Amino acid sequence: MVNSELICPKSIVVVGGSNNIHKPGGRLVRNLLEGNYKGDLYVVNAKETVVQGLKSYHNASDIPMTEMAIISIPNHACLPVVQTLAYHKGVKAFIIISAGFGEETKEGAELEERILQVVNDAGASLIGPNCIGVMNTHYHGVFTQPIPEFHPEGVDFISSSGGTALFIIESALMKGLRFSSVWSVGNSKQTGVEDVLEYMDRHFDPSRDSRIKMLYIEQIKDPDKLLYHASSLIRKGCRITAIKAGSTESGQRAASSHTGAMASSDAAVEALFRKAGIVRCFSREELTTVACIFTLKEVRGKNCAIVTHAGGPAVMLADALSKGRLNVPHLSGPVADELKTHLYPGAAVGNPIDIIGTGTPEHLATAIDYCEHRFEGIDAIMVIFGSPGLVKLYDAYEVLHKKMEECQKPIFPVLPSIVTAGPEVQAFIRRGHVNFSDEVTLGTALARVLNTPRPASTDIQLYGVDVPEVRRIIDRLPASGYLPPADTRLLLKAAGIPMAEELVSADTEELLSFAHKIGYPVAAKVVGPVHKSDIGGVALNIRSDEHLRLECDRMRQLPGVTSILLQPMLRGQELFLGAKYEDRFGHVVLCGLGGIFVEVLKDVSYGLAPLSPSEARSMIHALRGYPIIRGTRGQAGIDEQQYTDIIVRLSTLLRFATEVKEMDINPLIATPRGLFAVDARIRVEK
Repeated sequence: MVNSELICPKSIVVVGGSNNIHKPGGRLVRNLLEGNYKGDLYVVNAKETVVQGLKSYHNASDIPMTEMAIISIPNHACLPVVQTLAYHKGVKAFIIISAGFGEETKEGAELEERILQVVNDAGASLIGPNCIGVMNTHYHGVFTQPIPEFHPEGVDFISSSGGTALFIIESALMKGLRFSSVWSVGNSKQTGVEDVLEYMDRHFDPSRDSRIKMLYIEQIKDPDKLLYHASSLIRKGCRITAIKAGSTESGQRAASSHTGAMASSDAAVEALFRKAGIVRCFSREELTTVACIFTLKEVRGKNCAIVTHAGGPAVMLADALSKGRLNVPHLSGPVADELKTHLYPGAAVGNPIDIIGTGTPEHLATAIDYCEHRFEGIDAIMVIFGSPGLVKLYDAYEVLHKKMEECQKPIFPVLPSIVTAGPEVQAFIRRGHVNFSDEVTLGTALARVLNTPRPASTDIQLYGVDVPEVRRIIDRLPASGYLPPADTRLLLKAAGIPMAEELVSADTEELLSFAHKIGYPVAAKVVGPVHKSDIGGVALNIRSDEHLRLECDRMRQLPGVTSILLQPMLRGQELFLGAKYEDRFGHVVLCGLGGIFVEVLKDVSYGLAPLSPSEARSMIHALRGYPIIRGTRGQAGIDEQQYTDIIVRLSTLLRFATEVKEMDINPLIATPRGLFAVDARIRVEK
């Protein structure tokens, strides 16, 4: 729960405040004073009468009525203080810095629960315990350093971990990133990352609030709340980037299928972030770099121009952009030739545009102007300019400053000389700019931004799935486990997923008759065992009655076989489609190319059911093997629209069949006549 007293308290009491600024309580008071807190500030300290120039009360019961309390005392002393402040002093916002609660012992967890009951009973908000605090443009309620520069247009930063938050702030300050608020939620006993986002969403004022949110999350307690409010904020014009730490492969522990082996808890996080439109990062540097990108004009396309006076960094940046599926188009023709006449001999204009080490600020301005006005199809401009020792960097950075203000296209400043040109870089940053000192980190981060889809549509559609039939099939199942082929086929048919013709029988003559009907070659598979291939239960390219008889006789001798499934031998590109139910998240849907791509390369992408057509297309396009789907090197592509439709229909089926816990369609064969599910396994839990 977040309330106005937590955001902008008119009065604050620091319980445990002291004159020793090397202790949390002392540093809290110092930070509040140095942050020019405008409200009434009180201190409770049983041994002191004056703390850093403020009157010190010996007991919490002695203070005037107060809106917020920041508590930094031993954990066992917190409960009676909270009771006094909540019930007798009107406190409506608590920040508990103290540790030693649920993060350590069972007794600590019980104490934490009792404190929460008091806070909730008083209708108050609670941050922590076990956190560094909260700081914003109104007050600096933390006991740590550094204190960043606060500005209404800065970044809202919410962190599960206080210590990690400080390291992220350090990384941000080096780049010139400013903050609007910093939230350390600690144990999140009442208020977690999702709850702070909910408040920001419900109270969002586009004329006043920051449009950039940066998250460090250790546990997603309420995925639905995170999804709803993150996507809502993004639709309102905000941009969000996040790290989810601690994602493990725990989802593999009971896996009995390809899907189960690959759809881990981390896959659920990936799917959730994609559905919400959150740019996912994996390091502090990536996170703060993406946030810096958000402060610049929005990039509207994937074509980048690089202006530099040093060839090596420009080549590394071009490589990073290309690896991220962004473009560094070659610049040639009359306009490029004309630009070259304005630069020193030896300059290159093909992209990167290298004005060489002797290039002047005027040359820099000219190159930027050509990228802004003359070269067609350029969406973003990267400027790499350090200290060659031949020009006045103040002049160069003045040019860069003016162009960033004037140009409609975003300009990304890469100023690597943070040591030899420290004062010049800092002067540039103080004018409200950010600096990307490492070009590869910038290229990687920009690719993450541009490859993150927009929030998914919230419209509910059935896409032709026969929901009543799906429920009839699920409801009449007698028990949990893998569905028999007949029920699997009925369920896929109800979802409108095309399947290869098949017959399941234990009678050889019946199988031979079916083979004559569909025509050789055929494929035979055992029914009963889960892992058919592991026991030799699959036979392909059967071309005659004699061959089929031999395979039927052989397969009947395998352990656990109840019957044999026969299908036509379809030819085409193998695709993979699967799903796994992840607790709290719902169904994670996976798609990719079949065969070696899924078996060895693990080239799959993830989505969170239900999926819209745009989400499904985004999943397909995110595959490393997508050029094969599109068609490459003279080979025809597959029917991408039908693949999209099948993914959407599968996800819609799952929305109404939560009993399905694992599903594999492998392979899904793309033939000239269309896509057909050849083999499918579905595991349910009733």
